[in-house]
Parts: sequence; C-alpha cells; structure tokens
Amino acid sequence: MTVTVSESASRAAQILSRPASINGLTLPNRIVMAPMTRKFSPGGIPGADVASYYSRRAAAGVGLIVTEGTYVGHESAGESDRVPRFHGEEQLAGWAKVAEAVHAAGGRIVPQLWHIGMVRKEGQQPYPEAPAVGPSGLRIGSTEATGKAMTQADLDDVIGAFAEAAAAAERIGFDGVELHGAHGYLLDQFLWAGTNRRTDGYGGDAVARAKFAAEIVAAVRETVSADFPILFRYSQWKQEAYDARLAETPEELEAVLAPLAAAGVDAFHASTRRYWLPEFEGSDLNLAGWTKKLTGKPSVSVGSVGLDGDFIKVFQGEGAAVGSLDNLLDRLERDEFDLVAVGRALLQDPQWAAKVLDGRFGELAAYDAAALKSLS
Repeated sequence: MTVTVSESASRAAQILSRPASINGLTLPNRIVMAPMTRKFSPGGIPGADVASYYSRRAAAGVGLIVTEGTYVGHESAGESDRVPRFHGEEQLAGWAKVAEAVHAAGGRIVPQLWHIGMVRKEGQQPYPEAPAVGPSGLRIGSTEATGKAMTQADLDDVIGAFAEAAAAAERIGFDGVELHGAHGYLLDQFLWAGTNRRTDGYGGDAVARAKFAAEIVAAVRETVSADFPILFRYSQWKQEAYDARLAETPEELEAVLAPLAAAGVDAFHASTRRYWLPEFEGSDLNLAGWTKKLTGKPSVSVGSVGLDGDFIKVFQGEGAAVGSLDNLLDRLERDEFDLVAVGRALLQDPQWAAKVLDGRFGELAAYDAAALKSLS
C-alpha cells in the first residue's frame, strides 16, 4: 500500500503529539530538542540571545529542551570560555533567565551537565592551568598517558561538582537534568575499556567501569527532590572513534546500564548517528530500543531525525535533505522507545516541531550547515 505525503503527515502529527512522562514530569509530546554545543556564551554566561534561542523552540511546540552541554564546577571540565558553565553567580543567573523564558513559552527544559575529561588540551580556557583528567590519563586512540589519572580526591571533587550543579538546576527553576555520559567525554571515558585501564574499584569489568558514573547519579539523586528527573545520555561511538563500542551484546550493555538505573536514572538518552540502524545482530531494535528493553526506563532515540544525512557531515560543511519520518513513526507506534531527539532540523528551523505537529510537511526545509553558526 502506498502512503501519501498527506497520510504520513497526519500520522506524524498523531503519533508525535502523544504526551509522555519522566518521573512525574509530563511532556506534551514526544519531541525533544537534542543538546548541541553552540559557543554563544562569552564568559560562560548565557545571555538574552540564548534565552530567545531556546524559547523560540519551546513556543513552537518542542516537548522537552535539553540544553547544549554546560560545564560543571570543576576546573578541568571544559575547553572554551564561550561554552556556558553551570556554576558561578553570573552564569547561573543567566541560566535562570533561560529557564524562565522557556517556561513562559510553555516549554520544559533540562540542562546537560558536562565534563570533557581527557578531551581537554593543555592551556585551554576557561582555566588554562587546569590539567586534563581521566580514569587513566589516556586520550582516545593513545596508549600513553598524557593527562592525569584521577585520584580518589579528584573523583570526589567531580562527583560533588555534578551534584552541586544539579541542585542549582532545581533551585533556579529547571525541570530536571541530563548527565552527559556519551561521545568520549569524562563519564564515557570511565565506561569504555579503551580509556579506562584502572585496577581499583573503578576499573575492570563493565559493572566496575560504571561505578563512577553511578556514584555521580546517586549523588545527584540524593541532592535533588525525589521527583526531579535525571536523564543520562550515553553512546557506543566516540568523537575520535566512530566504531567504538561499550557493549558487543545486549548482556554486556545491560551490565553497563543496570548500575546507572539502580542509582537513580529516570530516562536514558541513547545517542546514535543514525536512529534507524539496529544495534545488535538478530534484532532490528536500535540502541534506545535495547535500552528501554533492558532497563525498563523511558528512552530517547536520536540520530539524523528528519534529515537524509549523517550529522558528522555538518563539521565538513555539508547540508542534508529532508528525510522521511515513516521509520521513526513505526518504531514509536510499537513503543520501541518513548521520545525522539531532534538536532539539526531544529537548528535549521525553530518552527520544525510546530510544522510536524500540524502536519505541514511541505514547509520543512533542508538543513544548511550555515545554521550551525547562527543563534536564531
């Protein structure tokens, strides 16, 4: 049977407009704005332009906004003085205005709390003297330690920084938090055997490698209210190693995720580059689908939603054509996952959610890589 564009648009509006819930936080629909680093916050302070950027997407119907990655209060957490920070009086005051603007537009918003770990290069801002730190001082693809292997004191400091940032998020009016455990950054460096060579309780098998991230989740859970949602973003792939994998089988993946779920994660954000690809042989479930099946927690799928082209090409200056949503809708309809995060399509068009929810497929535009450099 041939499905017309009109029928597909109507189906998208119906399926994506279903409400969803994460630990009591009710979302009006299934559309999430994916976190995207923008570097439009000089001094780490998000200004009125950042508030306007997010509130426009909220006003157009995005169910949940996950902010760009924002550095926690640890000097080795970041690499740019233009990436927002989630500590400091001015920085938090800026974020409070962002949350207020999104709520005024009818939206829900969570900050993504971030520590880049060994991705940091020597001498970078905002704290040039801070060392790069990681589980074993290893960069992805290197066999020699070029950074500092974290001591117990270092681990405790970072755990405290995440907990303090989460408490601040609740205090200044955000609707939850997302912990960035993906793409080769600090938490992921502990999860992955390629960068975690520790011989103490934080290294070894998958459960031991998950201990640090689980302790961060537990500290956040203890610091915030019981009904304050905690999302955890993770990935198999890394920035410098697209073929890297935390787990080769569902059983191995469960060993990674179970300690995080037990520590207090309310929903997992499973980052892939192409959401339609199956994660393991013998099943067409994608990573978010397996995550929901293994943990019983709500999951968010992401990866080239609404576009025909991998997002990695963005950094090569390439655009992408509008892509079909039919496969995505099939998966949502059978409850493979609960929510879908949209990145480039929402960068290109602040009205993307409204157009999709209204069935206005004909108004969707191709992605132009220049949108990455515009705060509109």
